Amino acid sequence: MQTDYAGHTIPIIDSGTGRAHGAQIFVAVLGASNYTFAWTSLSQRLPDWIEAQVRALKFRGGVPKAIVCDNLKAAVAKPLWFEPSLTRTFSDMAMHYDTTVLPTRPRKPRHKGKVEGAVLIVERWILARLRNRQFFSIEALNVAIAELLDELNGRIMRRVGRSRRELFEEIERPALGSLPDTPFEYAVWKRAKVHPDYHIEVLHGFYSVPHRLIGRQVEVRLTHRMIEIFHNHEPVAVHHRRRQRGGHTTIRELCPRPISAMAA
Repeated sequence: MQTDYAGHTIPIIDSGTGRAHGAQIFVAVLGASNYTFAWTSLSQRLPDWIEAQVRALKFRGGVPKAIVCDNLKAAVAKPLWFEPSLTRTFSDMAMHYDTTVLPTRPRKPRHKGKVEGAVLIVERWILARLRNRQFFSIEALNVAIAELLDELNGRIMRRVGRSRRELFEEIERPALGSLPDTPFEYAVWKRAKVHPDYHIEVLHGFYSVPHRLIGRQVEVRLTHRMIEIFHNHEPVAVHHRRRQRGGHTTIRELCPRPISAMAA
């Protein structure tokens, strides 16, 4: 599967201020069938990039062996020619779906020629037909795109005499891997130092870790609901995220001695 963003945007109008914000168009395509997926978001930042990748996999109902993508700054930490490194979150997503991410070399669009062609088709077949419509939410825009996308994938391609959907069902769907039971949950990674009271500070809250790690650096994985703490790649503590700023969340088993004794 090849993925990229289109060069053009679609304006989303803020009903309160009347200002327009350019929505970014994500495009994903499969190589043999040209089966195409498109989705819009308000930015190209990592959360939107990950959500678009996850939606593209769900749209196809399976996982390809590899995802070929552009060297988006939010997703590729080091766009080296031969050994590009991914951001931790993008790498985690690839592991979750048991697939490989292959960033293309910088300034080498031919290395992702399929999606470059798909971007042009999306711009001509979908964006051009929406240019005279006004959208006041990203949700309404994605509904309109989905309708035109369904039509695009069902059209008979003149050179082939088959539709993208027909070729996908015949050639590529049987070759896709199974989706995991649960979709990937977006998470960010941070580093933190363990305080003398065996807590770390994350997002203006304090969370306990084993007291043996006082003074050490730990890695913290933050999801919408949880705080997961690792040391030397091994999990050492898991907490529910606090919804209020400040305060301590403490697991009694991680205390060097009973909390009542500490208070005394």
